[in-house]
Amino acid sequence: TLQLARTSQAEALDLSAQLLADASIQKRNLFIFGCNHAGLLAKEMYYRTGGMVNINPITAPGLNLDIVPVTMTSQMERLSDYGTIIIDSSPLSKGDVIIIHSVSGRNTVTIDAALRAKEIGAKVIALTNLETSRTVASRHRCGKNLYEIADIVIDNCGCKGDASIQLEGITPKVGPTSTVIGAALLNAIAVEAVSRILAAGHEAPVFLSANL
Repeated sequence: TLQLARTSQAEALDLSAQLLADASIQKRNLFIFGCNHAGLLAKEMYYRTGGMVNINPITAPGLNLDIVPVTMTSQMERLSDYGTIIIDSSPLSKGDVIIIHSVSGRNTVTIDAALRAKEIGAKVIALTNLETSRTVASRHRCGKNLYEIADIVIDNCGCKGDASIQLEGITPKVGPTSTVIGAALLNAIAVEAVSRILAAGHEAPVFLSANL
Protein backbone atom coordinates (compact mmCIF):
# COMPACT_ATOMS: atom_id res chain seq x y z
CA THR A 1 0.00 0.00 0.00
CA LEU A 2 2.81 2.40 0.85
CA GLN A 3 4.54 1.78 -2.46
CA LEU A 4 1.25 2.28 -4.33
CA ALA A 5 0.59 5.52 -2.48
CA ARG A 6 4.13 6.79 -3.11
CA THR A 7 3.96 6.21 -6.84
CA SER A 8 0.31 6.95 -7.61
CA GLN A 9 0.23 10.09 -5.48
CA ALA A 10 3.56 11.52 -6.63
CA GLU A 11 2.02 14.60 -8.24
CA ALA A 12 -0.17 15.41 -5.24
CA LEU A 13 2.77 14.93 -2.88
CA ASP A 14 4.90 17.22 -5.03
CA LEU A 15 2.23 19.92 -5.13
CA SER A 16 1.71 19.64 -1.37
CA ALA A 17 5.41 19.97 -0.63
CA GLN A 18 5.62 23.06 -2.80
CA LEU A 19 2.58 24.56 -1.11
CA LEU A 20 4.11 24.03 2.35
CA ALA A 21 7.45 25.41 1.19
CA ASP A 22 5.94 28.51 -0.42
CA ALA A 23 3.77 29.22 2.62
CA SER A 24 6.75 28.83 4.95
CA ILE A 25 8.92 31.17 2.87
CA GLN A 26 6.10 33.72 2.91
CA LYS A 27 5.95 33.41 6.73
CA ARG A 28 2.48 31.87 6.63
CA ASN A 29 1.30 29.25 9.09
CA LEU A 30 0.64 25.57 8.46
CA PHE A 31 -2.15 23.68 10.20
CA ILE A 32 -3.43 20.13 10.38
CA PHE A 33 -6.83 18.87 11.50
CA GLY A 34 -8.60 15.57 11.87
CA CYS A 35 -11.33 13.99 13.99
CA ASN A 36 -10.83 10.96 16.22
CA HIS A 37 -8.18 8.60 14.82
CA ALA A 38 -7.63 10.96 11.89
CA GLY A 39 -6.46 13.47 14.46
CA LEU A 40 -3.53 11.23 15.40
CA LEU A 41 -1.68 12.58 12.38
CA ALA A 42 -2.18 16.12 13.69
CA LYS A 43 -0.26 15.04 16.78
CA GLU A 44 2.35 13.26 14.66
CA MET A 45 3.21 16.41 12.74
CA TYR A 46 3.24 18.77 15.74
CA TYR A 47 6.22 19.53 17.99
CA ARG A 48 7.99 16.59 16.39
CA THR A 49 11.68 15.84 16.27
CA GLY A 50 12.75 16.40 12.67
CA GLY A 51 9.37 17.97 11.90
CA MET A 52 8.48 21.45 10.75
CA VAL A 53 8.20 24.03 13.52
CA ASN A 54 5.39 25.92 11.80
CA ILE A 55 2.93 23.01 11.58
CA ASN A 56 0.23 23.42 14.21
CA PRO A 57 -2.68 21.12 15.12
CA ILE A 58 -6.24 22.39 15.30
CA THR A 59 -8.09 20.57 18.07
CA ALA A 60 -11.52 20.86 19.66
CA PRO A 61 -13.46 19.26 22.52
CA GLY A 62 -15.19 16.00 21.78
CA LEU A 63 -13.12 15.09 18.74
CA ASN A 64 -10.28 13.29 20.49
CA LEU A 65 -10.19 9.76 21.83
CA ASP A 66 -9.91 10.83 25.46
CA ILE A 67 -13.64 11.15 26.20
CA VAL A 68 -15.89 8.48 27.69
CA PRO A 69 -17.76 6.84 26.12
CA VAL A 70 -15.51 7.04 23.09
CA THR A 71 -18.52 6.52 20.80
CA MET A 72 -19.44 10.15 21.52
CA THR A 73 -16.68 11.20 19.15
CA SER A 74 -18.50 9.64 16.21
CA GLN A 75 -21.58 11.69 17.05
CA MET A 76 -19.62 14.88 17.67
CA GLU A 77 -18.02 14.83 14.22
CA ARG A 78 -21.48 14.87 12.66
CA LEU A 79 -22.59 18.12 14.34
CA SER A 80 -23.59 20.85 11.91
CA ASP A 81 -21.56 24.09 12.05
CA TYR A 82 -19.10 22.79 14.68
CA GLY A 83 -16.33 22.66 12.08
CA THR A 84 -16.98 26.29 11.19
CA ILE A 85 -16.76 27.28 14.86
CA ILE A 86 -13.50 25.35 15.20
CA ILE A 87 -11.87 27.12 12.26
CA ASP A 88 -13.16 30.53 13.32
CA SER A 89 -11.70 29.93 16.78
CA SER A 90 -8.27 29.11 15.33
CA PRO A 91 -5.61 31.53 14.04
CA LEU A 92 -6.00 30.22 10.48
CA SER A 93 -5.94 33.13 8.04
CA LYS A 94 -5.65 33.97 4.35
CA GLY A 95 -2.55 32.50 2.76
CA ASP A 96 -2.13 29.76 5.34
CA VAL A 97 -2.27 26.04 4.52
CA ILE A 98 -4.36 23.43 6.32
CA ILE A 99 -4.04 19.67 5.92
CA ILE A 100 -7.32 17.92 6.73
CA HIS A 101 -7.21 14.17 7.30
CA SER A 102 -10.35 12.06 7.01
CA VAL A 103 -10.56 8.51 5.73
CA SER A 104 -14.20 8.75 4.67
CA GLY A 105 -14.23 12.50 4.09
CA ARG A 106 -18.00 12.45 4.62
CA ASN A 107 -18.62 13.83 8.10
CA THR A 108 -20.03 17.27 8.77
CA VAL A 109 -17.30 18.73 10.99
CA THR A 110 -14.57 17.87 8.52
CA ILE A 111 -16.45 19.33 5.56
CA ASP A 112 -17.48 22.45 7.49
CA ALA A 113 -13.82 22.96 8.40
CA ALA A 114 -12.69 22.62 4.78
CA LEU A 115 -15.38 24.95 3.46
CA ARG A 116 -14.66 27.61 6.08
CA ALA A 117 -10.90 27.40 5.51
CA LYS A 118 -11.43 28.05 1.82
CA GLU A 119 -13.77 30.95 2.55
CA ILE A 120 -11.01 32.51 4.66
CA GLY A 121 -8.55 32.12 1.80
CA ALA A 122 -6.42 29.26 3.10
CA LYS A 123 -5.31 26.38 0.90
CA VAL A 124 -6.75 22.97 1.80
CA ILE A 125 -4.85 19.71 1.37
CA ALA A 126 -7.04 16.64 1.89
CA LEU A 127 -5.59 13.31 2.97
CA THR A 128 -8.34 10.77 2.46
CA ASN A 129 -9.24 7.31 1.21
CA LEU A 130 -10.82 7.66 -2.20
CA GLU A 131 -11.97 4.03 -2.42
CA THR A 132 -14.10 4.69 0.65
CA SER A 133 -15.06 8.31 0.03
CA ARG A 134 -16.28 7.79 -3.51
CA THR A 135 -18.73 5.14 -2.32
CA VAL A 136 -20.27 6.84 0.72
CA ALA A 137 -22.74 9.71 0.82
CA SER A 138 -21.79 13.03 2.35
CA ARG A 139 -23.36 13.82 5.72
CA HIS A 140 -23.07 17.54 4.99
CA ARG A 141 -25.90 19.62 3.58
CA CYS A 142 -23.70 20.66 0.63
CA GLY A 143 -23.71 17.04 -0.58
CA LYS A 144 -19.96 16.95 -1.14
CA ASN A 145 -17.21 14.90 0.45
CA LEU A 146 -13.82 16.31 1.42
CA TYR A 147 -12.04 15.30 -1.78
CA GLU A 148 -14.53 17.36 -3.79
CA ILE A 149 -13.69 20.52 -1.85
CA ALA A 150 -9.92 20.46 -1.28
CA ASP A 151 -7.34 22.22 -3.44
CA ILE A 152 -5.05 19.17 -3.38
CA VAL A 153 -6.18 15.59 -2.72
CA ILE A 154 -3.85 12.86 -1.47
CA ASP A 155 -5.27 9.33 -1.58
CA ASN A 156 -3.85 7.04 1.10
CA CYS A 157 -4.68 4.14 -1.24
CA GLY A 158 -6.25 2.13 1.55
CA CYS A 159 -9.02 -0.41 1.27
CA LYS A 160 -12.66 0.56 1.61
CA GLY A 161 -13.26 1.05 5.30
CA ASP A 162 -9.50 1.31 6.01
CA ALA A 163 -8.93 -2.21 7.41
CA SER A 164 -6.89 -4.33 5.02
CA ILE A 165 -6.72 -8.02 6.00
CA GLN A 166 -9.59 -10.48 5.67
CA LEU A 167 -9.20 -13.43 8.04
CA GLU A 168 -11.19 -16.62 7.81
CA GLY A 169 -13.97 -16.91 10.37
CA ILE A 170 -14.62 -13.21 10.87
CA THR A 171 -16.55 -10.72 8.76
CA PRO A 172 -14.78 -7.44 9.55
CA LYS A 173 -11.29 -6.97 8.16
CA VAL A 174 -8.40 -6.19 10.51
CA GLY A 175 -5.28 -4.10 10.12
CA PRO A 176 -6.10 -0.42 9.43
CA THR A 177 -3.55 1.32 7.22
CA SER A 178 -4.53 5.00 7.29
CA THR A 179 -2.39 6.09 10.24
CA VAL A 180 0.85 4.43 9.24
CA ILE A 181 0.50 5.30 5.55
CA GLY A 182 -0.67 8.82 6.32
CA ALA A 183 2.24 9.45 8.68
CA ALA A 184 4.72 8.27 6.05
CA LEU A 185 3.18 10.45 3.33
CA LEU A 186 2.94 13.59 5.46
CA ASN A 187 6.49 13.24 6.77
CA ALA A 188 7.71 12.76 3.21
CA ILE A 189 5.95 15.98 2.23
CA ALA A 190 7.59 17.78 5.14
CA VAL A 191 11.05 16.51 4.17
CA GLU A 192 10.59 17.69 0.59
CA ALA A 193 9.19 21.03 1.74
CA VAL A 194 12.23 21.63 3.95
CA SER A 195 14.52 20.68 1.07
CA ARG A 196 12.84 23.27 -1.15
CA ILE A 197 12.97 25.93 1.55
CA LEU A 198 16.71 25.39 1.84
CA ALA A 199 17.16 25.37 -1.92
CA ALA A 200 15.45 28.78 -2.05
CA GLY A 201 18.03 30.13 0.40
CA HIS A 202 15.85 30.31 3.50
CA GLU A 203 16.27 28.97 7.01
CA ALA A 204 14.58 25.63 7.56
CA PRO A 205 12.00 25.55 10.39
CA VAL A 206 12.96 22.15 11.83
CA PHE A 207 12.73 20.89 15.41
CA LEU A 208 15.80 19.37 17.05
CA SER A 209 15.18 16.62 19.60
CA ALA A 210 15.05 17.91 23.18
CA ASN A 211 17.17 14.88 24.07
CA LEU A 212 20.01 16.08 21.84
